[in-house]
Amino acid sequence: MNIYLISILGYAVLLIGIGWFIGKHVKEASDFFVGNRKFSWQLLFTTLIAANIGAGSTVGVTGLAFKHGVSSWWWIGCSAMGSIILAFIVGPKVWEIAKKYNLYTMGDYLDLRYAHAFRGIISSMMVIGTLALFSGQLIGIAWILDVVAGIDKPTGTMIGAAVVTLYFTAGGVLSAAVVNIVEVVVIFAGFCLAAPYALSSVGGWAGLQTMVGTNFADSAKTAAYFSWDGIGYTAIIGYFLMLVPAFCISPGLIGKIYSAENKRAVKIGTMLNALVQFGFAFLPMILGMCAFAAFPDLKNAELALPTAMKELMPFGVAALALAAIFAAEVSTADAVLYMLSSSISNDLYKTFLKPDISDKELLKVSRVATLICGLLGVLFALWMPNIITALKIFYSLMTVSIGAPFLVGLFCDKASTKGAFISAIAGVSTTLTLQFGYAGKGLWILNASSTGTVVAVLVMFASLYLFPNKKVLK
Repeated sequence: MNIYLISILGYAVLLIGIGWFIGKHVKEASDFFVGNRKFSWQLLFTTLIAANIGAGSTVGVTGLAFKHGVSSWWWIGCSAMGSIILAFIVGPKVWEIAKKYNLYTMGDYLDLRYAHAFRGIISSMMVIGTLALFSGQLIGIAWILDVVAGIDKPTGTMIGAAVVTLYFTAGGVLSAAVVNIVEVVVIFAGFCLAAPYALSSVGGWAGLQTMVGTNFADSAKTAAYFSWDGIGYTAIIGYFLMLVPAFCISPGLIGKIYSAENKRAVKIGTMLNALVQFGFAFLPMILGMCAFAAFPDLKNAELALPTAMKELMPFGVAALALAAIFAAEVSTADAVLYMLSSSISNDLYKTFLKPDISDKELLKVSRVATLICGLLGVLFALWMPNIITALKIFYSLMTVSIGAPFLVGLFCDKASTKGAFISAIAGVSTTLTLQFGYAGKGLWILNASSTGTVVAVLVMFASLYLFPNKKVLK
C-alpha cells in the first residue's frame, strides 16, 4: 500500500480513538453542545483556529493562489478581520447572554431575541448551506487521497466523512476540542515546514518570479500575479462583505464561544486565533504560487496543494505536510458537523417536534443527526464541483440571511422580529435574483451576494424606525 496513504490512515485512526475515549465522559447534552462551558482561552484558541483552517483556507486558497497569486491572501485575511470583531465586540456580548439564559446554539439566541418561527426558518436554511460547507471539507480530503493514492472522489469523500463522523458522534464539541489540539500541532508543523521547502525548490522568491514570468510569457499578467489586487477589486470587496461578517456570526464559531469559561477566555482565545489567521494566510499563498511555477499545466487548481507537498519536498516533510492538510480539513469538518447536529436536534427537533425531550434523549438524537449528516455530506460533495463553490454557497447564504438580524439585534433593543424577517427575505431574494437573473453581477462593482448583504443591512436599519421592537431582554 502507498506509504503516504498508510501515514494518513494511521493518523485518522488516532483521531477516532481520541474522540471515542473522550466520548465516554460525555453523558449530557450540555457536554456535547458546549463542553459544559469550561473551555479555557487556550482550549478555545485551539478549537477556533482548527475550525477556521480547513479546506477553504488550505486546498481552496492554494487553488486561488495557483490561479491569481498574491491576492489570494485576502480570503484568509478577511476571515481574520471577522475574527477580530468576534473577539472584542460580538463574542463577549453573546457569551454573556448565552451564559445567562443557558443557550446551546445560535438558534437558541435567535429564538430568545426574535421568535420560534424565525429560528425555524433560519435553522432550516442553514442546514442546507451547512451541508454545502461540510461537502467542501470532504472534497478537500478527497483531493488529498486522489494525489497520494489515486483514490477516486466518491471513495475519498466517504473515507473523510467516516473519520469525522465517528469521532464527533462520540463526544460532540468536547471530543472535537481535544482532537483539535492534536490537529493544530500537525497543521502548523506541516505548513510551516512545507512553505519554505516549496519556495527553496523553485529557487526562492527571485526564482519564483522568473518561473512564473516564463509560464505567463506576459509581463502584465506576471505583475498582476504578484500584486495585492490581482484578483480584482470586485472579488476582494466580495470576500470582505462575505467573510468578515461570516467569521463573527457563524453558528459553529458562536457555539464554540458559548463553551468558554468566561469573557476573558473569549477575548484572548479568539484574538490569538485571529492573529494566527493573519500569519497563516501567507503559507497557502506561497505554496499555490510555487505549484504554479513548477506545474503550470495542472488541470485542477485545487490539486495544487497536495501536488506541491508530494512533489516539491522530501518524503519526511511531504508525509507530515500531507497529514497537515488532512488534519486541516478534518478539524473544520467537525465544526461543521456541530452546526448541523445542533441545528437539527436542538433548533428543529426539540423546538418544534418534542419540546419536553429529556437531556439524555436529546444527546441520542444529536448523535443520530450527526451520522445522517455525515451521509448527506458525501452526497453533496459528489454534486459540488469544487471547494470554493461549496464554501461560497454557505458563507453567502449565512451572511445575507442572519448577518444583519443577528448583529443589529445583539446591540440594539429596537431590532424587531418583523424587521429580522424582512431583512433576511430581502437579502436572500436580492442575492438569488442577481445570481440567477444577472449572472451573479450586483450593483456597481459588487457581486450578487455582496449586494444582497448591503440590502439586508439597509433594510434592517430602516426597520428600527419603521417598526421598532418593544420587547427587551432582561
